[in-house]
Amino acid sequence: MSYLEALILGIIQGLTEFLPVSSSGHLELAKALMGVEIEEDVTFTVLVHGATVLSTLVIFRNDIWKIIVDSLKLEWNESAQYVVKIAISMVPVLFVGVFLKDELEALFNGNTMFVGSMLLITAILLGVTYFVKKTENEISYLSALIIGLAQAVAVLPGISRSGATIATGLLLGNKKESVTKFSFLMVLVPIIGANLLDVMDGDITATDNATPMLIGFIAAFFSGLLACKLMIKIVNSGKLLYFAAYCLLVGVIAIYFG
Repeated sequence: MSYLEALILGIIQGLTEFLPVSSSGHLELAKALMGVEIEEDVTFTVLVHGATVLSTLVIFRNDIWKIIVDSLKLEWNESAQYVVKIAISMVPVLFVGVFLKDELEALFNGNTMFVGSMLLITAILLGVTYFVKKTENEISYLSALIIGLAQAVAVLPGISRSGATIATGLLLGNKKESVTKFSFLMVLVPIIGANLLDVMDGDITATDNATPMLIGFIAAFFSGLLACKLMIKIVNSGKLLYFAAYCLLVGVIAIYFG
């Protein structure tokens, strides 16, 4: 992998992890377009995902710290309930990761037609949110589970995780600010857990391409910071429709050339 390829793929991961356009789908399309064969594919993927986790921790550091401190009080307070809701949301994706891991990995093979089809589904989800009336409901335990189901479906390349979870939360009548924060925090443990499993399975190997890996990590981190802040503003201002149009366009192009 060249330095430029690592930079481009890192930026794509950082931006699309938070923006509702599917990071996995865009990485697959980018690899296909550039003809990139990444021998250290798992290592690179783990690094750039780790970078976006770090971006999330930085953006939501105050919220995360408050949740940790309040939870340590061992009281059934708002933070303790929030942690339980996060845990509930992780159940579906945990099931998928444990029982369907091999089947899912087979989908990440540069199948641009499949990615394009999933991008069309993402476009529909985002488009529907345009017609949702503004509400002030906080996320319930049932909402947490349903949003978790959306996250499990979003493991498919082309289905945006942030798009699916935020759209689902909005369709359930939850407050925009609450849905956005919940969407970004609920994914931290699954990503960290998946990365640790890759390490434990021995999928992470030493590489001579340390510099490209570092470039990809840094690019994903800083672009992730930018995208996370931008996404919060986009959801609050109700402009997801623009990304619906984008996903529709890219999806059609991917299917046509697939």
